[in-house]
Amino acid sequence: MARDGRSNLSEVTASRFVPPGRPASVLLVEDDAEISRMLIDVLHASGFRAAAAASAIEMDRSFAADEIDLVVLDVMLPGEDGLSICKRLRGASGIPIIMLTALKEDMDRIAGFEIGADDYVTKPFNPQELVARIRALLRRSYADRHGPARAARALGFAGWRIDCVARQLADPTGVKVSLTSAEFDLLLAFCRNPGRVLSRERLLELTYGGLAGPIERSVDVHVSRLRRKIEQSAGDPALIKTVRLGGYVFTPSVEAL
Repeated sequence: MARDGRSNLSEVTASRFVPPGRPASVLLVEDDAEISRMLIDVLHASGFRAAAAASAIEMDRSFAADEIDLVVLDVMLPGEDGLSICKRLRGASGIPIIMLTALKEDMDRIAGFEIGADDYVTKPFNPQELVARIRALLRRSYADRHGPARAARALGFAGWRIDCVARQLADPTGVKVSLTSAEFDLLLAFCRNPGRVLSRERLLELTYGGLAGPIERSVDVHVSRLRRKIEQSAGDPALIKTVRLGGYVFTPSVEAL
């Protein structure tokens, strides 16, 4: 526990986000008690372990006390707001994060994606839509660990190594590079389709499984974040090229390892 009373998120979320023979654990960070009770009931009925926190302080206590697999995070919270919490969580780990917001402007959602949110749900919403998004995000996060691999267990490109099962990326010197769930899924989609021009719509299909909702501009945000991590110069990318009016193309050759 840190001196200011916050748990050390780099320790409590560090992580292996695969539930070891147990239902996935979802933490709902929401200060509206009525919404919180309703969603907890829906999550329990849908087979999840679920807990609620009304503030950042309560969230930190939950992380210290239990393994959390996914966070549903309201933007408007008392004290530390959801965007600040998202940035703090993302600085410590790649835990999947779904933001809840009453804000309808694309730029507000873009801001969340910029700091590492994996998905957004805008209030008011159908609780079953949120459940579907949680399942889709967990499925993307865990798919390569559970069940048969649909491709090589590891891939290599330009000296980099992507472990499809452990969902880890290592640079040419062997140093692990931290990726969010969305960034990893995007990189994996590129590695499995090298040399092909992929539209934003196609990238959404490959990374979100066709689930409607995420805006196309979120792809640009995640590409930008990914470039900063794997390109020698994010301003002059050599690995992920932009194709005017087309989308993106992953230029290096990719081999199974």
